Amino acid sequence: MQSYFIVSFCVVVLLRCESTAGLFYLTLHIMKRLYLIIMLMTFSFHGFAKEYKVYGPQGGLAMEVTLPDGFNEDTDKCPMVILMHGIFSSKNIVPIPALAKALAKEGIASICFDFGGHWKSEGKMQYMTVGKEIEDALAMWEYAKSLPYVSKIGLLGHSQGGVVASMTAGILASRGESPAALVLVAPGSVIQDACKGGKFFGAEFNPADPPEYVKCFGIMKLGREYILTTQELDIYGTSKTYTGPVRLIHGSKDTIVPMACSERFVDTYTQEAELIIVEGENHMITKKLKTVVSHAVSFFASQLK
Repeated sequence: MQSYFIVSFCVVVLLRCESTAGLFYLTLHIMKRLYLIIMLMTFSFHGFAKEYKVYGPQGGLAMEVTLPDGFNEDTDKCPMVILMHGIFSSKNIVPIPALAKALAKEGIASICFDFGGHWKSEGKMQYMTVGKEIEDALAMWEYAKSLPYVSKIGLLGHSQGGVVASMTAGILASRGESPAALVLVAPGSVIQDACKGGKFFGAEFNPADPPEYVKCFGIMKLGREYILTTQELDIYGTSKTYTGPVRLIHGSKDTIVPMACSERFVDTYTQEAELIIVEGENHMITKKLKTVVSHAVSFFASQLK
């Protein structure tokens, strides 16, 4: 757990300093070194063996279920929200842990997990794609459905996780099993423009013929398959199939995902979709975390309970 506090701190510093190139890359260098140390510590004390309950295209998915205080799985019922992090992130990085804690206080269970190729889940980042992450999300949906104490299920996604959550909701709706509610926090549909334009988090490439992989921020490998498949995603067309309750939350100071992404989602949905703009908030939700969490949790409480 201490290792994740270190990683979380580095990510927060990294994105707070996104406008200062030198400090930006210095933080990434530190993160890389810390990651290697963490992996060595994990091997030394725990070995490589790990049990997984849910599997995606790249293998086992590390996950955590958070239940309301005093909840009895054998006799009680409650709704559940599946929480999805962004690209290069983790279930242990803001805003996911705060959301899980706040939902539990409202009597709502949650599942948070690392997408395949991220942190404690199996697989490699280089082979991650949005399509594979959707398969991860669908696997989590099936797991949540199998839990006898779960009454309703909602989805929440942040950044690229917002794209995954919106498209997953659309796919489920087309199968006749829509989520009971959907929250998108700064949904990162800008990834498609980035892949088509040949520029992605510091990496430059030929979008028509990208290399085997590119290095984002100088260290994170993003594969050719990700770049090519992201260009062809029908993000909004798939998402609009979902006709249930939707709330979008976006920070006014987000310099990574433009507000236009959330606005287009609002225009895409045929039902009324509410967009809440949090003044002064950035993309990584480090300025007004409590406000963002409150908007998300209050929406789920009104729709799921």
